[in-house]
Amino acid sequence: MVHLTVDIGGRPGSDCRGFCAYCYFKHAKDVPAFGCRYCLPFLKGCDYCTRGVKEEYAGFLPLKDVADSFLADLQSVTDEVTRITISGGGDPSCYPEFTDLFELLGTLEVPLHIGYTSGKGFDDPAIADFLIAHNLREISFTVFAADANLRREWMHDPTPEASLEIIRRLAAEIEVYAAVVILPGINDGAVLTQTLSWLSDVGVKGVILMRFANTPEQGLILGNAPILPNQRTHTVEEFREILKESGAAFPSLRISGTPLYDPAFDSPFALRNMPDLLDRLPKIHKKGTLITGAVATPYIRSIVSACGGDPSSVVGVAKEIACLITIDDLRQLDLSVLEDTVIIPGRAFLHDAEAEKVLSADGVSRTVIRGPEMLSADGETSMGMSEIDVLTMEMEGFSALIRLINQYGCST
Repeated sequence: MVHLTVDIGGRPGSDCRGFCAYCYFKHAKDVPAFGCRYCLPFLKGCDYCTRGVKEEYAGFLPLKDVADSFLADLQSVTDEVTRITISGGGDPSCYPEFTDLFELLGTLEVPLHIGYTSGKGFDDPAIADFLIAHNLREISFTVFAADANLRREWMHDPTPEASLEIIRRLAAEIEVYAAVVILPGINDGAVLTQTLSWLSDVGVKGVILMRFANTPEQGLILGNAPILPNQRTHTVEEFREILKESGAAFPSLRISGTPLYDPAFDSPFALRNMPDLLDRLPKIHKKGTLITGAVATPYIRSIVSACGGDPSSVVGVAKEIACLITIDDLRQLDLSVLEDTVIIPGRAFLHDAEAEKVLSADGVSRTVIRGPEMLSADGETSMGMSEIDVLTMEMEGFSALIRLINQYGCST
């Protein structure tokens, strides 16, 4: 089984008919390279943490270049290709050669998947029939609201009625996953209930609710906070309650959320409620400090404690999401509470050598180890997983983490 990706390029805000009012990339600045797990040990900055994180492309790629790159990928695989995903920095619905690309890919008779679209580039509902006829089998479609006027106002969709009709037609034939960024006072409450009711009625398979981020602590690392001045955001606890109530009210919809949570599995970190599985994890025999985000901190502490570790060894920064931690977050830490071995999140935007320097600024030489890439599945990931898949991921992630602690940590 091989999944291939077709990268069409494109720029957020430029190749999508303009920014949605709440877009993460709106006001993004040309920030210096963060450093990441792909950087060379002696060089801070690589293509991923300088260009990739900002989805910097010159624009949409010509169809010939897209086709040539995909053909090269196709010729390099030996197993059967079971899915092809179309994605890029721009919105696929706005790709100038979209129908030509789809006709080309459709000849392969492989299920096609559009990884994300706002639908703002689709003006004619007949495009839904074209997509289905050319083997589209799954699509992730940003909705915001079933109210066309709200979609027009906040997504700046010039033809919102057409976009909603496309969702209706697609959902009747293929797997449609809807995304809804939640703005307090705009599309939560009764509006959200109406939206979920409509999505349920038309046959959408699942809905990912995404909490609007408006501050650096909530993940805006491109120097672009606030996206919407004076716009309130939900607390993590408020957002979790929205997910819980929505999941209970619409059982026919597979509803999950980010940054928290998935009501179907009580994840992320569902493992904390599974004593039999916790007993199967390795025991912690050495000391080391684990750096993580504010959302994950209490959950990881409970699992570490169950494995014989000191919950105080899990230190949370102000940044809510662990994979968006940057060097500025480490500079705010009280170094006196850190052990000589510090494990940082695997996907954090940190250069290991710089992190080691910052965390040793008090004169104590500390060793920095990069942890597993993922300890659990957030709502976007778990949406397409089973409970066994989620628990397996967590068992593997925490087993790897504990092995790192026992290998590099200090004796207790």
